[in-house]
Amino acid sequence: MALDFLAGCVGGAAGVLVGHPFDTVKVRLQVQNVEKPLYRGTFHCFQSIIKQESAFGLYKGIGSPMMGLTFINALVFGVQGNTLRALGKDTPLNQFLAGSAAGAIQCIICCPMELAKTRMQLQGTGEYKLKTKNYKNSLDCLIKIYQKEGLRGINRGMVSTFIRETPSFGFYFLTYDLMTRYLGCEAEDSYVIPKLLFSGGISGIVSWLSTYPMDVIKSRLQADGVGGVTQYNGILDCVRKSYHEEGWRVFTRGLTSTLLRAFPVNAATFATVTVFLMYMRSEDNLRECEPGPVIQQPSSL
Repeated sequence: MALDFLAGCVGGAAGVLVGHPFDTVKVRLQVQNVEKPLYRGTFHCFQSIIKQESAFGLYKGIGSPMMGLTFINALVFGVQGNTLRALGKDTPLNQFLAGSAAGAIQCIICCPMELAKTRMQLQGTGEYKLKTKNYKNSLDCLIKIYQKEGLRGINRGMVSTFIRETPSFGFYFLTYDLMTRYLGCEAEDSYVIPKLLFSGGISGIVSWLSTYPMDVIKSRLQADGVGGVTQYNGILDCVRKSYHEEGWRVFTRGLTSTLLRAFPVNAATFATVTVFLMYMRSEDNLRECEPGPVIQQPSSL
């Protein structure tokens, strides 16, 4: 159990390192002003950030997901495993229900973590060297938000996060279960790792597609108030104003970078978990093809 948890933490960290630049691009595209856009698209955003802020600009806000990684992994897979056992049978429907339960519970940590990540990612947009630095790091960001806005402030976007995460994790675990069953994932199979990588990558893509419009709304709500200007009064107000000003395409803004991120992030996580377990255990003890205790969150996945 402890070894699985450790493997999951290592795998999750690998997923964050691979996927965070794509997440930074996604957030920048989701919240930019449509009347005065800084970026023309995914690749232009990548180029602009590197040119204006250096490659390190792509990793702004990485401290927050790294800090929350261990707790989120423990919650997600603890809740998912216990829920699945409580339901009695390992069926596709139960996989979805167990995953949804895990997604709902981990919002407690995920929401403040993503709030800090979003605020850090937007800090110093377009600046190679920050002229004004409101937050030293992710923890400092959360402390300052709490001092100014209280618990309600650090839980900004909680409802939208819950609406996004609950079905997203359900589809994630359901897709992974169906893919590994279909591919016949067995430990003695010489292609087990490529199969795990492929299954994890596809699962990440499906989970994002299932709830992406809500992720756009979540990002906008969490970015709202940066610069002292508040635009939205809640989820429905954000949906209405976003659609009125930018049309239906607003709900797919940043999707390209998200999908580009989803596959390698989950692939990296699966590969790391599998190789770690194979190294720490003998292959004879690796009796069945399991995802390990961690799979990178779509949000996170």
